[in-house]
Amino acid sequence: MDKNSYSIFSRFIMVSIGLLAVALPFLYRLTIGYSGNGTSASASANATCEQLSSLLGAVIILPSDAQQYTTLSDENWSQTAWKQPSCIALPACTSDLQQLIKTLVAQNVPFAIRSGGHSPNPFDANIDTGVLIAMDNFNTVTYNTAQRLASFAPGARWNTVYTALDPYNVTLVGGRVMDVGVGGLTLGSGLSYLSDLYGLVCDNVVNYEVVLADGSVVDANSRNNADLFWALKGGSNNFGILTKITTPTYPISQVWGSVRIFTADQMPKVVQALYEYQTTPEKDLYANMVLNLAASNSSVILTLVYLKPVDSPEAFAPFYGLTPVQQQTGLMTLHQLMALFPLPALPRWTWYTNTFEPNSDLYAQISSLLTATTPEVATISALQGGTLVGTAQPINANVALAGEAGGGNTLNLQPINQTWFSLNAAWWNADDDIIAYAAIKSLHAKIEALAEHAAANLQYIFMNDANINQSVISSYGDENVQRLHAIQKVYDPQLVFQKLVTGGQKIPA
Repeated sequence: MDKNSYSIFSRFIMVSIGLLAVALPFLYRLTIGYSGNGTSASASANATCEQLSSLLGAVIILPSDAQQYTTLSDENWSQTAWKQPSCIALPACTSDLQQLIKTLVAQNVPFAIRSGGHSPNPFDANIDTGVLIAMDNFNTVTYNTAQRLASFAPGARWNTVYTALDPYNVTLVGGRVMDVGVGGLTLGSGLSYLSDLYGLVCDNVVNYEVVLADGSVVDANSRNNADLFWALKGGSNNFGILTKITTPTYPISQVWGSVRIFTADQMPKVVQALYEYQTTPEKDLYANMVLNLAASNSSVILTLVYLKPVDSPEAFAPFYGLTPVQQQTGLMTLHQLMALFPLPALPRWTWYTNTFEPNSDLYAQISSLLTATTPEVATISALQGGTLVGTAQPINANVALAGEAGGGNTLNLQPINQTWFSLNAAWWNADDDIIAYAAIKSLHAKIEALAEHAAANLQYIFMNDANINQSVISSYGDENVQRLHAIQKVYDPQLVFQKLVTGGQKIPA
């Protein structure tokens, strides 16, 4: 694709996706927070903030530093996650983090950890009474050309990582949305356009550098602290604070991409083509795709990605017989392709996720459900800025097999073809939160019931797209939950990250 065509392609995608408010799957906690005596807890947190300010100086941002405090507390992508922390810590180095952890633990003050803050779950990466540790300054990326390993800090965004690797014509198994922080996505397992080939983001990590609850810094890999290494692959923020992640790179640069827009009446045919694509024997692992069913905008957006510079690869044959109302296709770098998708400018978000096996009848029923006449769709569409998108993400059996080959992870993912289906809702006003939350919860329950009736439902819940009311770690199975408990007792015997870090997915009792 020449420079002019690429520019047209970019504008096309930005206008189409932006106007339809369609996002790739994104990363809402309703109720969980620090639950002690409100007045005493607040006083303790405030006093600890003053103590930290004396110890660490400019690292600590107090509410009295109004401009910087507001900028940082409202940095989270969705306004549903904007909170009022007692203070904000902006550590510049690992020793700052060590001092922070030791002080917070000694004073029994709750805290939150924010990598990029892309989750709309209210307390996943922010807090009211307590300290927000914002990892913004942990944003370096380095590349070891001899070992072909990339190392990056958890506060970096994926765009920063890919930009640093572009001169070497390599990429890695990483996030698909450029502004997402690398820390939260990796700890939640992480889905990539390379996952059918090489597994999830967490499966590709070869080393985690972590600050533990006692302030010590350890490396976790297949040789050192191997149990912690396993636990961090999907274990969320229950074990420590990441300071560096190291992963291999792959010589993938130029790819083929196509974005096709269909009208709502074509949705049944598009989802059946999805079924054919998923169930084709010996599926081409270089082919990947995302299907967005924009129920509130009566549109369907299909994104096809082929990880080689090959025009119209055979892997996507089921879709070639369909007639889009608009399409753009071309060759470009994978980074360029992912950068085409802007984040929608809607302020409030929430989501749920389902997992099920490919099933033709189920896909037809979901297609019928995601129409303007469905009560939940109509309710969300009637809100100011109301948008509802169902996102189908086909997962090949090799995702699980690649994870096993890489030493395994916490997820207990079955090595079968499956679909991770997320419901994403957006709206404008905080006054509409209760209405939006109730509608998307109801619609999620209907899809779950359809999948169960079709005997297609799977237990696993994808953390990066999960609502806080979904018990993700429970979905890993009892054996893995017990193993996580045992590892937690070794590395965090006082359960600091379970009790003081109340946000995020916790290991169930």
